[in-house]
Amino acid sequence: MDIDIEKVVGECVFTAVRSSGSGGQNVNKVASKVVLSFDVNASEILTEIQKQRISEKLANRINRNGVLQISSDSERTQWLNKKAAIGKFRLLIRQALKAERKRIATKPSFQSVQKRLDDKKRQSGKKRLRSGDFDM
Repeated sequence: MDIDIEKVVGECVFTAVRSSGSGGQNVNKVASKVVLSFDVNASEILTEIQKQRISEKLANRINRNGVLQISSDSERTQWLNKKAAIGKFRLLIRQALKAERKRIATKPSFQSVQKRLDDKKRQSGKKRLRSGDFDM
């Protein structure tokens, strides 16, 4: 991940809307909820590979138009909600662009193989006992 996240944040569009939650009497008067919108496909900073990775990893947060939307209404002021939304955005982008480690295949331990075989023997013994002929 060799991008400057601050430049990516610069491409975001912020919208303030009314929200439920904390704010007391101001909740119906003040637009304190902040919605951060980021058009993944229109970004000039991200490479095509990065755009594709973000689209795959954050597919459940991206709408049909290819816009990633993050909202924050946990704070009482618009400014704090904007900071919180930017924090969420940074975290999501970092996680989406993080390279996944390759899994190194390992052999099962001798003890785990023995335990599996013992469990299979025990289970087959139970089944064998159940299927016997009973004379009454």
